[in-house]
Amino acid sequence: MTEYALAQRVLTLMDLTSLNDDDSVQQITDLIDGIDQHHALPAAICVFPQFVAHGKQRLLARELQQINVATVTNFPQGEQSIDGVLQETERALTEGADEIDLVLPYKQLLAGDPDTAWQYVHSTKQLCRNKSVLKVIIESGQLEDPVLIEQATEIAVLAGADFVKTSTGKVPVNATLDAARVILQTIKKTGKDVGFKAAGGVKTVEEAQQYIYLAEDIMGASWVNSQHFRFGASSLLSDVYRILNKG
Repeated sequence: MTEYALAQRVLTLMDLTSLNDDDSVQQITDLIDGIDQHHALPAAICVFPQFVAHGKQRLLARELQQINVATVTNFPQGEQSIDGVLQETERALTEGADEIDLVLPYKQLLAGDPDTAWQYVHSTKQLCRNKSVLKVIIESGQLEDPVLIEQATEIAVLAGADFVKTSTGKVPVNATLDAARVILQTIKKTGKDVGFKAAGGVKTVEEAQQYIYLAEDIMGASWVNSQHFRFGASSLLSDVYRILNKG
């Protein structure tokens, strides 16, 4: 595969992400207006809940409504009350969110309480069922231990996640190939039709290719598509467009 073709493929697997504390309506507009229809289209944009409705409207205005709008809940610390998370999820769904990226209460898991983590995912899944894709962020860089990463992945999958996502992008260690391997192997072991998202720390198309190769090796080449595999990264987009714009 040529570098250009690889960049096109990576773009189709991307959630264009803007999750900065100072985000504004104008910044979300700029994110969407920066999508070049001459190239492949991303799978989704990922924004804070307050920008979901605007994101949907702006994509429609640009006739890009095939691009999903994802948002985050329990973000980034994973410490909101379950009632607060469910209320936030309901609002996001009402405003048209196609995908919910829920932060697992991973600190509870670290403290030896897997039941609370399961309940957050299960309860959110009840709201999302037949409405929205549920991606569960396990914050693998904070869990560190492969045993804990495997446990968090199992909890997410068995509680109803449609994707398991590595990271928020807001901690020192985000996506790594080692964590990705554990998550993918665990998903495969469960036998469930669950996808994987690498978020944070993937900065170049060359790095993205390593994750694609890993997923193909574990899950099979045909599995690696936007229904099962995503990247969440802001800096990756710059490298993708650098390659595509030079032809």
